[in-house]
This record gives sequence, structure tokens and C-alpha cells, in this order.
Amino acid sequence: MTAILRNRTFRHLFLAQIVALLGTGLATVALGLLAYDLAGGGAGTVLGTIFAIKMVAYVGIAPVAGAFADRLPRRAMLVALDLVRAGTALCLPFVTEVWQVYVLIFLLQSASAAFTPTFQATIPDVLPDEGDYTRALSLSRLAYDVENIVSPTVAALLLMLVSSDALFFGTALGFAASAALVVSVLLPSPEPGEPRGIYDRSTRGIRIYLATPRLRGLLALNLAAAAAGAMVLVNTVVLVRSDLGLGETAVALAMGAFGAGSMVAALLLPRLLDRVDDRPVMMSGALLLVAVLAVMAALLSRFGPSWPLLLGAWFTIGLGYSSVLTPSGRLLRRSSHAEDRPAIFAAQFALSHACWLVTYPLAGALMTAQGAVVACLVLGTLAALGLLTALLTWPAGDPREVPHRHTDLPPDHPHVKDGAYHVHPYIIDRLHHAWPAR
Repeated sequence: MTAILRNRTFRHLFLAQIVALLGTGLATVALGLLAYDLAGGGAGTVLGTIFAIKMVAYVGIAPVAGAFADRLPRRAMLVALDLVRAGTALCLPFVTEVWQVYVLIFLLQSASAAFTPTFQATIPDVLPDEGDYTRALSLSRLAYDVENIVSPTVAALLLMLVSSDALFFGTALGFAASAALVVSVLLPSPEPGEPRGIYDRSTRGIRIYLATPRLRGLLALNLAAAAAGAMVLVNTVVLVRSDLGLGETAVALAMGAFGAGSMVAALLLPRLLDRVDDRPVMMSGALLLVAVLAVMAALLSRFGPSWPLLLGAWFTIGLGYSSVLTPSGRLLRRSSHAEDRPAIFAAQFALSHACWLVTYPLAGALMTAQGAVVACLVLGTLAALGLLTALLTWPAGDPREVPHRHTDLPPDHPHVKDGAYHVHPYIIDRLHHAWPAR
């Protein structure tokens, strides 16, 4: 897997991702402490609002930013967004009012909503070979999982030496290092497509996404992953501290079990995807999520909470979660032309976070009002609904080359020079507005 790091451009981009993730992790810890300093006992409300602002920025800004990504030099855009994020982080230690935090967080997350899908859309241009790209996706998944473990550890060590405000300076340093690594390499910038209006450009990625059956299936699988992931990310602390009566270290270990499962899947997936198509792998991952939530609900109802049950369930959910999400970049790459890639990655970014916008508060409300058994049952049902929808909308087989007929083009059009009925890799674009009927 690490052989792709010999590619200098990808190596620098991967390092940029790592240092930016580390900075983001430090900011997560620092924001919790800042919220407590400003709001005291109301810190939970402040943090909840911060997370809501983050999701709204992701859902609303990403498609608009994706519309302009093919009009701007890719490297300059990424560096500018990193510098905006660094500058915003530098302002956070000096805030004195909660509303100032909200404004700065919206600015920071808006920059991230523009940066992340553009960055992700650049990788398939840097690594055109699908095998290399698959390994890059797995490394990216590993980076996210390692960050979940490393960032809190680094934050804890730094807090032994400096105040919590200093963590924001570490965040700014991470974004600045990311900008320096991006500016150190040349990035391919696909030729922009035909001129379009702002509305057309802003909605193009979502329209391509929703018109492509495999991507409609991916959206449904995103819902399944978000349902199971929200159970872990929102409710772990309640299960560990209240239901099991364990300490803070146990919370970290439980989250580590989830991360470990995700990392194991990310390590195994490249070789598996060399031999098996994306669809059965991703469907199996979603089925695993549904099964774990159902079994956990049954065991909790029968025997009550237990530490081994929680660790085993969270590890297995990590396996399924990574199996669903890691191959998604391959589907996006296969379903878009290079000039539309930033828009399609932005659509995935926005739509997947819309799923989280539903499951995050649902997981918390169910756990608070009804307890872990009902939370597992409802979220498991939501994950099952996502899996069933994916099975129905993403056809088995899913050929890359689709036979189809053009009745809307003149006989002398270059695209139909070999006949109005022809076969080629089918991608939604200006000549192919809808998926052909089977």
C-alpha cells in the first residue's frame, strides 16, 4: 500500500492531509474547553450549536464551492483555503463572546467545505491508475482513524505544558503546514467545461449524482453508515460513563475499538477490491452494520450492558463503516469526467453530511429519552432502510459500458459518428442527461 508514497505529489498531499487533520483534532479539544470557559454549564448547548453550524456549512457551502473549483487554479485555491482556515484559528483564542465563536466557526467550516472535496477530487487526477487510487483511499481512511487516536493524545500532552488557547495556535500551524506542502507540488487542473450560469454550476454535481444509479445507491449507504456511526460517536460516552459506570479512559478505549475496526478494514480493502467489485463489498459492510445494531439491541435487552459487548460491537461497526465509506471515491471517480469531478465530490460531501445532520440529533434524542435498546433498534432500522434502498437503486452487475441510443443528436454529430446506438463508459454529462433504461 505504501508504494504509492513514492509518487512525490501524492506523498506531499497525503502529508498535508495528516497535518491538517492533526490541527483539526486539536481544535476539537480546544473548542470544548473554550465553550466551557465562555458558557460554563451551558457548554453543551454551545458545542451542539457549533456542530450544527459545521453541518450547515458543509451541506450548504460545498456544492457552491464545487461549482467554481474547475474555474480556479487548483493549487492556488487549496492554499488560499488553508490560509483562511489558519487565520480563523488564530482568531479563536481572542474571542470574548459566544456569538464570535459561532461566526468564526462558520468561516472555518465554510473554508473546510470548499477545501475537502476539492482536495479529494485532485487525488484521482494525481493517481489515474485505479489500483493506486484504491490504495490512496485506504491510506486516507487510515489517516482519519489514526487522527482520532493521536490528536487527543497530543492535546493532552500539550495541555500539560501550555494553556488551552495554545491549542488553536497548533491548529493554525497544521493548516499552514498543509498549505506549504500543497504549494510545494504541481497539481493537475482539468480544463474547465462549457460556460454555465451560477445556479447550473452550483447544482450540477448534485444533479449528476442523483441521476447516476450507483451514486444514488451510495447515498443510501451513506445513510446506513451515518446511522451506525452516530450510535458510536454520540452515545459512547453515555454507555461507558452512565450505563457501565466506567471512567474517561474507558471512553477512549471504546472509541479506539471503533477506530481499530475501521483501520483493519482499510488495510484489507485494497487487495479485496482488486478481486471483488465495489458493490458487494459495500453492501456487505452495510449489512454488517445492520446486523450488529440488531444483535446489540437483543443482547442489551436480554443481559444489559457489558464492557466486552460494547468493545466487540464497536470494533465490528468500525469494520462495516470503513467497508462502506472507503470505496466511495472509486464510484465518484468512475461516475464523472475530470472537469466535473470537484462538483461530484462536493455533492458527495454535502449529501453525506446531510445524512449526519439527521442521525446525530436522532441518536442523542433516542438515547436520552428511550435508552440504548431503542436507540440501537431505531438506528438499525434506519441503516436497514438505507441498505434496502441501495440494493434497489444500484443494480447488480453495474456495467461501466452501457449500450444506449441517441435520438436527440443529429446524424452528423461527432459523438454518433459510429451510429446513434452505441456502447461506451456511460457518464452523465451534456450529451447524456439521464441513465438509459435497462
